[in-house]
Amino acid sequence: MAVSMLAATFVAVVLLAGCGSSSASDEEANFTGSGYPGIDAANTRQAEGTIDSSNVIDLEQAWSAPIRGVGPFGSYASTPVIDKGVIYSQDLASNVQAISLDSGEILWTRAYEQPDYGPNGVVVAQGRVYGGTPTEAFALDQKTGKQVWSTILPRNEHEGINMAPGFENGMVYISTVPVNASESYQGGGAGTLWALDAKTGKKRWHFDTVPKSLWGNPSVNSGGGVWYPPAFDGEGSLYVGTGNPAPFPGDEQFPFGSSRPGPNLYTNSLVKLDAKTGKLDWYHQVTPHDIYDWDFQGPPIVMKVGGRQAVVAGGKSGIVLAADRKTGKVLWQRAVGTHNGHDEDGLLAMRGEKIKTPATVYPGALGGVIAPMSTDGSTVFVPVVNSPQEIISGSEKQEPGPTTGEIVALDAATGKVKWSEELGSPAFGATTVVNDLVFVTSYEGAVSAFTKNSGQVVWREKLPAGSNSGVIVDGNTLIAPAGIASQAGQKAQILAYRVNE
Repeated sequence: MAVSMLAATFVAVVLLAGCGSSSASDEEANFTGSGYPGIDAANTRQAEGTIDSSNVIDLEQAWSAPIRGVGPFGSYASTPVIDKGVIYSQDLASNVQAISLDSGEILWTRAYEQPDYGPNGVVVAQGRVYGGTPTEAFALDQKTGKQVWSTILPRNEHEGINMAPGFENGMVYISTVPVNASESYQGGGAGTLWALDAKTGKKRWHFDTVPKSLWGNPSVNSGGGVWYPPAFDGEGSLYVGTGNPAPFPGDEQFPFGSSRPGPNLYTNSLVKLDAKTGKLDWYHQVTPHDIYDWDFQGPPIVMKVGGRQAVVAGGKSGIVLAADRKTGKVLWQRAVGTHNGHDEDGLLAMRGEKIKTPATVYPGALGGVIAPMSTDGSTVFVPVVNSPQEIISGSEKQEPGPTTGEIVALDAATGKVKWSEELGSPAFGATTVVNDLVFVTSYEGAVSAFTKNSGQVVWREKLPAGSNSGVIVDGNTLIAPAGIASQAGQKAQILAYRVNE
């Protein structure tokens, strides 16, 4: 279960409770965007622009635009992308809009009105906008929004699409997951990563993140899939993080995942594939036989770590790691956020050993690293959610208790914590780096700028609604989505803040 589904659960809980780098040069100031959800193909989420600690205090709202659609829970869960002065945005009803970066004017809308949990979104490349609805991948004409092609991907009613696609060398990469707006993790749902021809939508290859046999019991089991865009290393390989197996923790007949014996590959894993063929190069499974919904779903980041070519990734297990890109060997691993002794419970269950219940488990289903991380090349900025889950038995669980958030800065070379700062509420949105600042949103509805070296808050602005989305920066403008209108009077909007120069 990924970020918007998690935030959706949190919204439900809240509602129920209510009822009872250096400064940019002049050339960089004209930066026109990357069109990639992770800002670049390496998923660094390091934006170019003129906003820094010397002028961030001068950010003022320039415009706002309403978010059109409404999904099962909330209206927005993606990061907008920018290309040549135009913002491309997808809401949680799968609708896509092109919006003027300068004025906020809606240039065109492609309406789908198909509810989606997300995190969805689009990628812009070669004159087209690529994305997905719950049932199909699509390509739109970048200038008009007219649909060029669509390709159905889910095999059955138990599967859906909940991601922004990746793009590289004429191919679009997009995955199914065992979740859609009608149901989640029902037996028979298996996540599959597809590579599609960007011109035609024709299927080129696929990689089964879990076997279609679902470990011998497809009537009960489900799992896998990819929730965020791949990272590309420019050498012909891509890297993805995969989702969890289910049921979790189990069901009455098969407690603690006994319906799916073994480690349940390739769930909860960092995976390297050949981008042209889909051939598996290596994988590293972080949580074998997961029983707590601990996806390793975050978008991997391709970068150098201590001078070595590496890939850094994190997930809901509250684990961040760096692995050697060639071999997959783990270079360092760091637990972030609250952990209380249950990290090995999946291994215990796989071995048939007893797990004491009831138990309060950290991270819970809403905890760990839920949203994408960012990096400036020397530090990794991690959005963390601290949330417990009550495990009643091998088949029963309760939804989360008190949930908080923090941002943790890790040394990219060693994984050591440089600094950490609490947020006022859960960090369901991605972090974004620009110059000497790191931006993050919070669920309660605020966007904050921290100095990347010390973690000092230098700017904070209240949003008109809650947020589980990352921001994007282009030139002197910051775009912040606020898509969780969970209280009376709140409105889901995309906002532009600008430094007037």
